[in-house]
Amino acid sequence: MADRLAALMAHFPVSAQVFNTGALCGLNTVEDDGARGQLHLVRSGSVEVRYRSESLHVNHPSLLLFPRPLRHQFITDPTRGADMVCANLSFEGGAGNPVASALPDVICLRLDEIEGAEPVLALLFEEAFQDRCGRVALIERLFEVVMIQVLRRLMENGAVQGGLLSGLSHPRLRHALVSMHEAPAREWTLDELAGAAGMSRSAFATAFRETVGVTPGKYLQAWRVSLAQKALRRGRPLKIIAAEVGYGSEAALSRAFKAHSGMSPREWSAARADEVHGGVGTGAA
Repeated sequence: MADRLAALMAHFPVSAQVFNTGALCGLNTVEDDGARGQLHLVRSGSVEVRYRSESLHVNHPSLLLFPRPLRHQFITDPTRGADMVCANLSFEGGAGNPVASALPDVICLRLDEIEGAEPVLALLFEEAFQDRCGRVALIERLFEVVMIQVLRRLMENGAVQGGLLSGLSHPRLRHALVSMHEAPAREWTLDELAGAAGMSRSAFATAFRETVGVTPGKYLQAWRVSLAQKALRRGRPLKIIAAEVGYGSEAALSRAFKAHSGMSPREWSAARADEVHGGVGTGAA
């Protein structure tokens, strides 16, 4: 069986940058820097988490995932605090990353609910709370492993409602999604995608729209444009990109690009260059 996460994580990986290992006491704020999300691991202690006008209380060893930039605060006992390991998350493609955009604003899971994560978390905490050579690099790689385990759990438990990850959780639709992910340049027809899912054409079209939230054609266009944006960020020529993502010409790609993003490839690249040169702030707990 094709791996549901393989193509996603290969094209749109996530990287972690640790910014806290140790006790957080009292009030600590993680600012919205406009670019990164955060993953927090609570090893021990009680934590009140506030974001927007909402709050949640963490009283067990838990994971808190903010996949997109969102200002949030931790309130802990001012003396005892809570032992936490925190990392900024950078998703390839930023706000357009199909994984980050498919997740809810906040995810909170007890650590013992994440199947298979116990040995990874044990090693991560061991490294985080000791002073060893290469500890930060190792912790950051372990954070990335934990992120994959979280995505796996969400999909296997049907915990995501709507969007890409919901489609990948579906026992039939996921085969069509994996097919599109693995061969974006192929001239997919609705019949071929329905066949990959083992469904009739009409049943597939209806189930896809109801589960993923868009038609198969719109989804394929969005996937191709996401890949094109990734290639543009790396300085690839538009003519070569067009062929790689399934369009016969630069003009055809440009039309699809504008239909999806509201900008031509040139306008999108210029806007991104302005963002990079303008700089972004950094959040810290």
